[in-house]
Amino acid sequence: MHRDPSAAHRDEEATQGDEGAAYSDEGAEQEPGASRARERAARRAENVSMVALTRRSLSVSEMRRALAQRGLEDDAIDAEVERLSRVGLLDDVELARTLVRTVGERKGLGRRALAAELARRGIGSEAVAAALEDVDPSAEREAVFALARKRARQLRGVDHEAAVRRLAGFLARRGYSGELARDAIEDALGPRGHGVRFE
Repeated sequence: MHRDPSAAHRDEEATQGDEGAAYSDEGAEQEPGASRARERAARRAENVSMVALTRRSLSVSEMRRALAQRGLEDDAIDAEVERLSRVGLLDDVELARTLVRTVGERKGLGRRALAAELARRGIGSEAVAAALEDVDPSAEREAVFALARKRARQLRGVDHEAAVRRLAGFLARRGYSGELARDAIEDALGPRGHGVRFE
């Protein structure tokens, strides 16, 4: 029996249409699955970040590291960091200013040591510079003088030259150097030949 070629062509088109529908259905199934995976990653990233922020404030760099350590992918990390920055929970400039105030007062650190501490926390140079601009020179001078006097009390009986070296090393480790440190040392120890001065 001879079959109409046009009918065969219609059957072929129908078959192709069915296959196209199958491919389309498969793609439709994959897309919701990918969307759900992204949602799960976003929820997990939020859980990780919230737990981390309950412990202490973090820099952007520290948050990225915390999320990566939990196995989150770069796109989830980028999205969570963007979200946290948008709502004000990540702000390197504000964190730097807070650390300059709190760490500077608690540890008696000078500008150099403060800059090193902020860099250790992964805070960028621009944010560090902005935070250090807030340091009051007169307050810094008072702080290093008080620190030098306190340390000098532990140098009773020490030769003047040795006391100067020890105090200079101590202040340098705290981030003070140059003229400010020299003034503080002279204030705390007195001029050469007068021994250690205690107040």
